Amino acid sequence: MMHSIRETVMQAATSLAANKLRSALTTLGVAVGVFSIIAVMTALDAVDRSIASGLSSLGANTFQIQKNPATVFGGGHGRNLYANRKDITWQQAQLFRKYMGESARNIGFIITSQAAQASYGNENTNPDVTLTGGDESFAPANGLDVISGRNLNDSDLRYASDTAVLGSDVADYLFRQGENPVGKQIRVNSKVYTVIGVFSKKGAAFGQSQDNFVLIPITRYLDEVNETSSISITVEATSQKVYKQTIDRAIGAMRLARGLTVNKANDFEIRTNESLVESFRDIQRIVGTGAFIISFMALLTAGVGIMNIMLVSVTERTREIGIRMSVGAPRRTILEQFLLEALLLSLGGGALGIVAGAGAGNLVALQFNLPVILPWAWIVVSLLVCSVIGISFGLFPAWKASRLDPVTALRAAR
Repeated sequence: MMHSIRETVMQAATSLAANKLRSALTTLGVAVGVFSIIAVMTALDAVDRSIASGLSSLGANTFQIQKNPATVFGGGHGRNLYANRKDITWQQAQLFRKYMGESARNIGFIITSQAAQASYGNENTNPDVTLTGGDESFAPANGLDVISGRNLNDSDLRYASDTAVLGSDVADYLFRQGENPVGKQIRVNSKVYTVIGVFSKKGAAFGQSQDNFVLIPITRYLDEVNETSSISITVEATSQKVYKQTIDRAIGAMRLARGLTVNKANDFEIRTNESLVESFRDIQRIVGTGAFIISFMALLTAGVGIMNIMLVSVTERTREIGIRMSVGAPRRTILEQFLLEALLLSLGGGALGIVAGAGAGNLVALQFNLPVILPWAWIVVSLLVCSVIGISFGLFPAWKASRLDPVTALRAAR
């Protein structure tokens, strides 16, 4: 039994090797289909794996109130809906804090500007530093500790002082020789600030550094940065037990601060760890569905190609089939060989697509500092789909070959 199976496999492999170019082109068609789904799902799974560590961007008992959601779906209508919302102003943020009273452990205000450049002496960072305006609660509300110097205080806010606390990435880049940054003056987008402290390292979230920023008093930010931007409010509940109640209280306080009447919907968003995960899941579902459709169409096309090649092979090898049958080869053996050839073509393409797709997906993941993974579930699914494609589209040519009449086959091939 094992000898018969081994012989059938060897015969199928020999037949495919005899037509290397044709086999390679057919295999390539399957590889393209598998590549598309494996590459996309590898990259998405890498992002998915990073979510657990990325959730540290908001503490366990922390949530944010902001103008817009993290991700907007629904095309132009959805974007226009949020674009018409008014910014959360400094006055509204202060009213919110007043209305919240003692119901939260920390309430921090944040406003940011992307693509800033920091410099000290001859050292210049890349123009990707986040300039952040915040208050004294920014650090505790975002899980940051000051490891050198001090944090912002009420005096900095009241007088809009030109002070700054550096994220660890910025501090390490500008002060490479172990020089103490505290007391030194740096420039951020041509504005001069005196460094009063350095934050502890927080690491990356979703492939992006959380330490590449400069914090200045939010009052100074509002005076100096000439751009319209909305304030985000970070709220830390006193415990997980009252987390949901704190969110409800915050929604009411924000509605009051924004002057919303009873019949008006909220014109702000609550961003929690759960909402971040759900936003990613929405993206993952959309991208994954698109990749699956593309892959499915490519595999169907490749399956038709396998059937066509196998039909051509049956025609070319009619005499071979006739000779084998005339010396006693059973029809089942002929069927198994041709079916196995189609299966090997499909699985060969699948294996090539898996290797190339996993490599490409992990290459993308590495660009964003995401973990390298192998999407085993999708690899197994791809191999099963390739098996089904090979058997389904190879069945008719194999059946046709096995049903040939030996005498007619020998006569037709002369």
